[in-house]
Amino acid sequence: MRDTRESRLLLVLLIAIAFALITVDIRGGEDSPVDGARQAAATVFGPIEDGVSAAVNPVGNAVAAIRDSGERHDRLARLEQENAALKAKLGSDDRDRSRLNQLDKMLKIAGKGQYGIKGAQVIAIGAAQGFSWTITIDAGVNDGIQRDMTVLNGDGLVGRVTTVGPNTATVLLANDPDFTVGTRMESTDELGFASGQGDRPLRVELLNGKAEVKKGDRLVTFGSQADKPFVPGVPVGYVSRVDPSGGDLTRTLYVTPYVGFSKLDIVGVVVQAPTKDPRDTVLPAKPRPTPTPTVTVTVTPGAEPPGDGQDQPQADGENQPQADGQYAQPRVDGEDPPPDDAQNQYEFEQEQ
Repeated sequence: MRDTRESRLLLVLLIAIAFALITVDIRGGEDSPVDGARQAAATVFGPIEDGVSAAVNPVGNAVAAIRDSGERHDRLARLEQENAALKAKLGSDDRDRSRLNQLDKMLKIAGKGQYGIKGAQVIAIGAAQGFSWTITIDAGVNDGIQRDMTVLNGDGLVGRVTTVGPNTATVLLANDPDFTVGTRMESTDELGFASGQGDRPLRVELLNGKAEVKKGDRLVTFGSQADKPFVPGVPVGYVSRVDPSGGDLTRTLYVTPYVGFSKLDIVGVVVQAPTKDPRDTVLPAKPRPTPTPTVTVTVTPGAEPPGDGQDQPQADGENQPQADGQYAQPRVDGEDPPPDDAQNQYEFEQEQ
């Protein structure tokens, strides 16, 4: 329709009629004169509205689903973040407890040996320095660390400091092939030198080729002059194998170290040596042997008859029960029966 004066007049007239009908419908209430027309329109246009609604509803549902999907995704992402934060907190708590346990064990060793130590944490392993068995710790010159200081942890000897920076230091581990430390055996005081063999037990050469050694014997550091690079009394390990003595000047042992070199975390650098050799006081307590229970079975002869209630037949030569409850001695052919009492003894002597 073109926009003319007549069309605009018709539009205004239709709007006025619509307002008039709305006013009449509202004032009429349930008795509205246009109620019949409304019902007729509903009858005519109802099916059309249902069809349009059926066609439009899937689109609306899809739009709502997309909107809800975004909300669900955000909620899921938020929950995942909360779970990750909770797991991190739990993991952090576990690490903190583990470090506290390591620190507690290390402080106990330091207390027993009267070592002055500086605690440090392992921040790198040997790959940063090459192919040797080394670690890097977060303590250096600024913390009082110097080269050739003993490094230990709550289990025993870790190694010695080789290079020092302002805030870090490199430690050569005791299992490195270039590592050597003087050792002393518990109780017997036999001296030797332990060398690293990587992931295998330490190799120890005892100076006394005839020394009496057995599996389970324990070793500590012998100490160095001026306590560098090693202080005395630090636990090294226990004997796991002994080579047979072949009359050589030395004797070879293989020692399992107390320290697990692949799981180092908290260590201590000995910055002050003890005033006297702690000897064997730093070694862990020996495990107590577990007693093996023994069972003693005592068989008591019973007077009850066999299970079937019948007397069992006796083999020839076996004792037979007599009326007086005694057992007669077995008789051998050609021999005289032994007397059972004094009367039998008298009759026997008369016959002879």
